[in-house]
Amino acid sequence: MTRQNTLMNPVLVAGCLIIMTGFAIRASFGVFQIPIATEFGWLRADFSLAIAIQNLAWGIGQPIFGAMAEKIGDRKAIIAGAIFYAAGLLLSSGATTPFAHQFYEIFVGFGIAGTGFGVILAVVGRASSDENRSMSLAIATAAGSAGQVFGAPLAEYLMTFLTWQQTFVAFAGMIIAVLLVLPMMRSPQTASKAELEESMGTILKRAFKDPSYTLIFIGFFSCGYQLAFVTAHFPAFVTEMCGPIVAGSMLANMGITTTSALGAIAISLIGLANIGGTLLAGYLGKRYSKKYLLAGIYTGRTIIAAAFILVPMTPMTVVLFSVGMGSLWLATVPLTSGLVAHLYGLRYMGTLYGIVFFSHQLGSFLGVWLGGALYDIYGTYTYVWWVGVGIGAFSAIVHLPIKERRVSLGANA
Repeated sequence: MTRQNTLMNPVLVAGCLIIMTGFAIRASFGVFQIPIATEFGWLRADFSLAIAIQNLAWGIGQPIFGAMAEKIGDRKAIIAGAIFYAAGLLLSSGATTPFAHQFYEIFVGFGIAGTGFGVILAVVGRASSDENRSMSLAIATAAGSAGQVFGAPLAEYLMTFLTWQQTFVAFAGMIIAVLLVLPMMRSPQTASKAELEESMGTILKRAFKDPSYTLIFIGFFSCGYQLAFVTAHFPAFVTEMCGPIVAGSMLANMGITTTSALGAIAISLIGLANIGGTLLAGYLGKRYSKKYLLAGIYTGRTIIAAAFILVPMTPMTVVLFSVGMGSLWLATVPLTSGLVAHLYGLRYMGTLYGIVFFSHQLGSFLGVWLGGALYDIYGTYTYVWWVGVGIGAFSAIVHLPIKERRVSLGANA
């Protein structure tokens, strides 16, 4: 199978469906925080640590599954990831102690790694022509946002007639069912002849010696911090901190009558806004410098987060924040993955992007865990928000020195 000159090819369609399902489930975890903590009397930090471990396992698993896909085949790696994902959800449904829940989230994290961006984007990138690659990566990334649109509201809806444990079981069935699209993901030619002749060790050594790769790695940290913190804590944050929704207001007229519902809808709005933002990032990435676009995205996030915590919180500011932050939410992913492919080629894109993504997940671990830990100490999320503002500004600066020139094949390592 050769690289596709059109955007809507079977590999892209299948990849979008897998990412959409996996991210719908992942984006819903914040909705479970209060029900689980209430049932068992856990501290906020207990649940936060479980999600933090999930994110760290995702980061550790990403280069592993990326390398697995490049060695034994993409579809086998995706099947393994789905099995890990379903097993983690089923085991988590029976967890009654913080330690058990935290341990089982390791399986979920590995499952997300095997069915998420690292593996899927590498396949999509190889299946796309040079002309369409940036936009194809953006479409696949936007599919994750589409999953986020319905993931949290779906969990909220299911728990109106199912327990949270039964909802976990239902989600396990969803991730296994999506494997039906795998026959569409036939691996295309992976790379050029010159790229195929180089070993993984040679490419990795060259990337590790390149300061630009180090800067990409460092810069992706804040993306993980911000996204994971909001996904895990924002529903609870909104539920506890937001004022009552006034009857007759625009939100009440839309059927949003409780702050609990507003928290789930906020995650959905972030995902909805990000569909457009990510597609725009893919379009611009084809025409403009990716490093400057990334610096602009991190600057925008920093300004939006700072403004949100400086003004009094109301249901309307929650909506405005969700739409604003959502437009920049996963816009970094097609640009970062596209930059890695541009600099180092397609042959080991999954592994190289997976290593960069590990930095993202280190940030995710810190954002989720620190959110719960500082909340238990101070009774507020304010300090965690300001840390996110600071590292967001740092990431904007870090991307500026990156040199966007292709590392020559056969260059001295």
